[in-house]
Amino acid sequence: MKKVTWLLVFLLVGVTLAGTWASAPGKSLPGKSLPGKSLPGKAAVAKEEGIQFTEASWKDILKKAKAEKKIIFLDAYASWCGPCKMLQKKVFTQKAVGDLYNSKFINVKMDMEKGEGPALSEIYPLEAYPTLLYINSDGRVIRKVVGAVPAEELISVGRSIR
Repeated sequence: MKKVTWLLVFLLVGVTLAGTWASAPGKSLPGKSLPGKSLPGKAAVAKEEGIQFTEASWKDILKKAKAEKKIIFLDAYASWCGPCKMLQKKVFTQKAVGDLYNSKFINVKMDMEKGEGPALSEIYPLEAYPTLLYINSDGRVIRKVVGAVPAEELISVGRSIR
């Protein structure tokens, strides 16, 4: 009976300490870092690699494209789309893709079933998800890629856009 009592005491103390440690502000578990914090001896990464997407209204994006004399790269996706998620995770995050697209385009990703997406899908009808649209500052589609593509193809298409 004493062994069971001691076991329960140790479990209770352990759970209490773990909960207190995890909820303490500015603290993290050993070997883990909090968002925005870096571990001692580790360099903080200033900027993520890959495509940096702009968040703004479509009207403002068109104005920005005109002001900067750039083409808009629109990733038209749906939240439930597997190939869309693969593009986001494995292609858009690559450094070479980001280097080209961040310098040459205004990058926008839009869930076509939420927010401004349904209205945009009436202007730019879609056949499937994902659809990658290259749109000039007047709102005219100059290139359309349907489906997930590997990084090399995305770079090739990006380079071909004038």
